[in-house]
Amino acid sequence: MDKSSIIQKIKDNKKQPNLRFRLKRKVEQFADLLFLTLFDIETPVEENLITLEQHFDELVDLACWDVEKSCSAIWDGYVARLPQVLEKLNLDAEAIASCDPASLSIEEVYMAYPGFYAISIYRLAHELHLFGFPLVPRLMTEYAHRQTGVDINPGATIGDSFFIDHATGVVIGETAVIKDNVKIYQGVTLGALYVAKNLEKTKRHPTIENNVTIYANATILGGNTVIGENSVIGGNAWVTASVPANSTVFHNPQIKIKTMPHVS
Repeated sequence: MDKSSIIQKIKDNKKQPNLRFRLKRKVEQFADLLFLTLFDIETPVEENLITLEQHFDELVDLACWDVEKSCSAIWDGYVARLPQVLEKLNLDAEAIASCDPASLSIEEVYMAYPGFYAISIYRLAHELHLFGFPLVPRLMTEYAHRQTGVDINPGATIGDSFFIDHATGVVIGETAVIKDNVKIYQGVTLGALYVAKNLEKTKRHPTIENNVTIYANATILGGNTVIGENSVIGGNAWVTASVPANSTVFHNPQIKIKTMPHVS
């Protein structure tokens, strides 16, 4: 096969007319600038909001595929939500600083905690998701996933003062509901019992009530599964049924230690 035939076959198989990967880069720039605008004391808010609106217009051109470009009307409403998002994120940072004995300052939380960064991008993406902006919220949380190892679907509902400790390997599904003052550790999965396309509009992921702690590598599955308030889910637990309030759930591993005989 000659070179021209190879090129033509590649072109023939590029079948998605809206698949422009520069959208990913634009979304990453947008997310980074949003984060700095909310938190960095040296980043000018008024000037950045103008720049962010320009970035947003580019995202509309790339991701809003209807002829009327109806997504362009979202911006003013989205900006109006940013102060409330910032208030929630400050509560998240304070929860981390007050709960984690390893945190030496609140500034450390904002700048060095991957869990806080993942929550920040999730909350910023979630608002766009609520407005119905296509694809961009998912690209925002996937960007944070790549940076932190935390995979939070922008459709998840998360309350105040949320704390993800150590971050890596956390998965929170699209229809998960997390109430206030919840703390989870690395490797936690809030997932579905099984995956099928016809469940697209169904609540597939669990509900976590107030003041629950979920330790490392616990897996909680199912849209009807509710973890009652003030409960503790131990590390490596596998939970597929509801847990009453004020419960402790733990995995009981069989650990055997064999001592080798001493050879003189």
